[in-house]
Amino acid sequence: MIRSQKVNDWKYVGSTNDLERRMKEHNDGKVFSTKNYGPFSLIYYEAYLSENDAREREKQLKYFGNAYKFLIRRIKGSLTV
Repeated sequence: MIRSQKVNDWKYVGSTNDLERRMKEHNDGKVFSTKNYGPFSLIYYEAYLSENDAREREKQLKYFGNAYKFLIRRIKGSLTV
């Protein structure tokens, strides 16, 4: 999960096989869905052995509100830094 340093309380969930490259793309404005909200800070990530498992988790966080709310509640202390 990344958080905008420009727009208050704006967060984005995605998946990638190369976190450093993807963060650079987001911060360079190369990602359509985030280009107007950068720069970004990485606030949370999960690692999976299977790409399928990672995509399933991304889907849970994006489309099932309870999964997202639970995650936000769990990492809330980290979000105030």
